[in-house]
Amino acid sequence: MGKTSKDKRDVYYRLAKEQGWRARSAFKLLQIDEEFDIFRGVNRAVDLCAAPGSWSQVLSQKLTGANGTNPKIVAIDLQAMAPLPGVVQIQGDITKVSTAEQVIAHFEGEHADLVVCDGAPDVTGLHDMDEYIQAQLLLAALNITTHVLRPGGTFVAKIFRGRDITLLYAQLKVFFTDVSCAKPRSSRNSSIESFVVCQNYTPPPGYVPTMSQPLLDHSYDATNPMVGPNRVIVPFVACGDLSGFDADKTYSEQLDDTNTYVQRDPLQKPINPPYKTALALKRSNFYNDME
Repeated sequence: MGKTSKDKRDVYYRLAKEQGWRARSAFKLLQIDEEFDIFRGVNRAVDLCAAPGSWSQVLSQKLTGANGTNPKIVAIDLQAMAPLPGVVQIQGDITKVSTAEQVIAHFEGEHADLVVCDGAPDVTGLHDMDEYIQAQLLLAALNITTHVLRPGGTFVAKIFRGRDITLLYAQLKVFFTDVSCAKPRSSRNSSIESFVVCQNYTPPPGYVPTMSQPLLDHSYDATNPMVGPNRVIVPFVACGDLSGFDADKTYSEQLDDTNTYVQRDPLQKPINPPYKTALALKRSNFYNDME
């Protein structure tokens, strides 16, 4: 398939290039904000697993000037990503205390109003395994969030919905009074991907954040709600204009009669792809053969 067929297949991929977003995932955060108004009053935000930076880009554009001040935004990822205006990048591990300390240092001792995480593993196609790995990633994101989020703050993260998802919901309800599951319009219906929107961060009395062990292994007190087969039902919300573009549908290149379709390259290409060394070696062997 060529470029045209790919553009024809994914309307949000094309719209991201046309509107200047680094990735189509930007629309997911925008549509979540439309439904939950998560950007209101936010002056300090953290983007976990940020590369290539589309959610950081949304935070930068939507928060700057919105609340009368210049926001402080920190993007964290193991991989480097191209710079963004108003965004401080930390190339680090979200499971390390030192990373949380760097965030607090940038906020000058204050805590974040909003923490978002669009991180996901390389899916295998084995749903049970993918759900488990994604759940562990979400717990790691929640763990560092307990270090950097202020009481009353908001946490948004990707989640893979499966049969054991209520255990994660129960864990989130330990720390947040309001937990919802959101499915943006730009997220394909065929995907098990959704997003948890956790509002009003309220840690248990006496809770001390720690990176030493997984959250699900913690024993908070004698009334620990994680004991037993608790079932937690959270609201499921469809985000975005339901009459808008369908992420699973194929559209022609010409979406309207006002603008002529123009093929565009992705805004942000990989700056340090894992196959970079292999390509350099291949080129070297090619030139050696030419000689």
